Amino acid sequence: MISHPMPEFGSFCLLLGLVLTVYNFLVGGLALWGASPSGLRITNRPEAAWNRLGETARRAGIASFVVLSCAAFALVWAAFTNDFSVEYIRAHSNLALNNAYKFAALWSGQEGSLLLWAWLLSAYGFVLRIRHRVDVRLTAFASTIMAAIQVFFLLLLCVAAPPFSIAPGAVAADGAGLNPLLQYPEMVIHPPMLYLGYVGFSVPFAFALGALMMRYPGEKWIHITRRWTMVTWLFLTCGIFLGAHWAYSVLGWGGYWGWDPVENASLMPWLTGTAFLHSVMMQEKRGMMKNWNVWLIFSTFLLTILGTLLTRSGAVSSVHAFAQSAIGAWFYIFITIVFAVCLFTFFFQRDHLKSENKLESLVSRESSFLFNNMILLAACFTVLWGTLFPVLSEYVQGSKVTVGAPFYNRVNIPIGLFLLFLTGIGPLLAWRSTSLRSIRRNFILPSIAMAVTAVALIAGGLRPWNDGDDMQSTLFSLVAFTLSAGVITAIVEEFLRGANVVRTQTGKNIFSSILLLTRRNTRRYGGYIIHFGIVVMFIGIAGGAFNQAREMEMSYGDTLSIGPYQLICRSITQDSKAEYDTDYAVMDVTKNGKYVTQLSPEKRVYFAGSDHEQSSTIVALHSTAQADLYTVFEGKNPDTGRPIIKVFLNPLIAWIWIGVVIVVAGTSIALVPNLVRSPVRQRQEDLAPAVSPGLGAPGVLAKVPHV
Repeated sequence: MISHPMPEFGSFCLLLGLVLTVYNFLVGGLALWGASPSGLRITNRPEAAWNRLGETARRAGIASFVVLSCAAFALVWAAFTNDFSVEYIRAHSNLALNNAYKFAALWSGQEGSLLLWAWLLSAYGFVLRIRHRVDVRLTAFASTIMAAIQVFFLLLLCVAAPPFSIAPGAVAADGAGLNPLLQYPEMVIHPPMLYLGYVGFSVPFAFALGALMMRYPGEKWIHITRRWTMVTWLFLTCGIFLGAHWAYSVLGWGGYWGWDPVENASLMPWLTGTAFLHSVMMQEKRGMMKNWNVWLIFSTFLLTILGTLLTRSGAVSSVHAFAQSAIGAWFYIFITIVFAVCLFTFFFQRDHLKSENKLESLVSRESSFLFNNMILLAACFTVLWGTLFPVLSEYVQGSKVTVGAPFYNRVNIPIGLFLLFLTGIGPLLAWRSTSLRSIRRNFILPSIAMAVTAVALIAGGLRPWNDGDDMQSTLFSLVAFTLSAGVITAIVEEFLRGANVVRTQTGKNIFSSILLLTRRNTRRYGGYIIHFGIVVMFIGIAGGAFNQAREMEMSYGDTLSIGPYQLICRSITQDSKAEYDTDYAVMDVTKNGKYVTQLSPEKRVYFAGSDHEQSSTIVALHSTAQADLYTVFEGKNPDTGRPIIKVFLNPLIAWIWIGVVIVVAGTSIALVPNLVRSPVRQRQEDLAPAVSPGLGAPGVLAKVPHV
């Protein structure tokens, strides 16, 4: 009998992890019930005894992280040592695979990605449990709920999708290899980022459900989970845009977002998570929207599970999806159970979620948050409907009807523009109600900026009424650029108003004042930076209305012109590597007659260890702030043997990636604790001359908030 020590060790770790997690869930739940102040006790044991029992459950949860770390290590070790006795490794790795991609094999297949999910969930749970002193009882509830989620994923790994299954027959000499589309540097970090976002939403979900179960007083659970939610949202944001950049750089179709079902699956929880981050401020400030917030975080978690289901059930077709399998039924059952628990808990505890205040005016900060939420949820519903429509149409009509990009664009472009508008006006409105005088004062400069931008763009030739079939996309660009100018002006104005207050108080220069202002209220001004990054991304997206494309058969000396660029073919070359054969073109690029760079698009055919050949496109890209020159080697014409080169000229694409960097920077700032002023500094600033309230925006008074 052949022994496979590492796979056996990994399987043992998964089983032990399941036992520890079940103990964490059952005993933790029993301890919470036994120590409940409601008097529902199954024995007369003192509360201290129940707490000791709960402590053993907490430690079991911590131990489960160690055990699952060992299981994940076992699978990675099998990939690095080319242990093709493991069916998963045989299917997703081979001898010639680069070490970085062998590590990526952990999440490149269904079983490995589920193991990654379970391990990340245990890691989040580990951090939560070692920080249990923040609020012992609430954390115990959240820990028990997270253990219940973990039980589901470990049951999948132990029963339905074991990653350490031994391949039948003799050990293969080589593996099938990794999908060529995944052999790209970003794919080493894109899936983990996406999973950190998906899995991370389990934490605020667990706290929200736990707080509702125990009728937790006040909004402390929101304060505890705010940074959890922001970090999770940041990971998901990075994961989505890394995926978009991968699609742009690898798939070779000239775009970055195709409304693919799996792309949509990651976007939906991002939309509801964004709505949650905004609306919890209403609950913190005004005690409003408590029911709304609970269901927002419940929905966000359920959408992360739905997204995981879509990639595994075979219900939708996608370049990102795993092969169809039977584990989809497990997810349907799990989603049903989670929804039933949420609904049951909400029904019996809904009186605990009564709002403390009501909306007093439609022209207020509260109303802007409410409209913001409604728009984000409308976008989410649109994406959900379009994603599930093929499934619903097959169920009703017997045949799948796919919804394409035109549907999403037609509905979501107006939604996106309105969201951009709210991004600008929200910070300019006061809580409760905004006076007419304040509206006039705060909207003068943004309105002027929008008017000047619109006139300049129209004068420069951006006239939708002259563009015929492209009228809609040109109009979108005109409105997007115009609104972006207004929002940027409003954000800059907010910073300058606050900085002027600080400068008057401290005597610092304007740049130091802006820095101090941001450090005193990182959440508020970090949020403004995030909004600025979103606006920059909108500018990049709006450039898509002016994309150009050309395709041509080329040989030595041929020239292809697009926009101001000329591409001159210098050679067509073939080469062979250990894993693939490649055809590539070498082209000189000139702009208005001046040499710019040299591009070499490739077409690779992978064969190492595969049962059949797989092709992959390697895009050659010249990127500037003004436009991307994007070249693709599409293959050879079978009749002439000449290569077919397709070239795209995509204006302003770089601004999308710049915007993402700004969003990451803004979120990082918002996560930093506020700077607390020393008593001496406070007294000095109290003696400084007060600034007339008329010079400040709503919320920016003579003393800038610092807590």
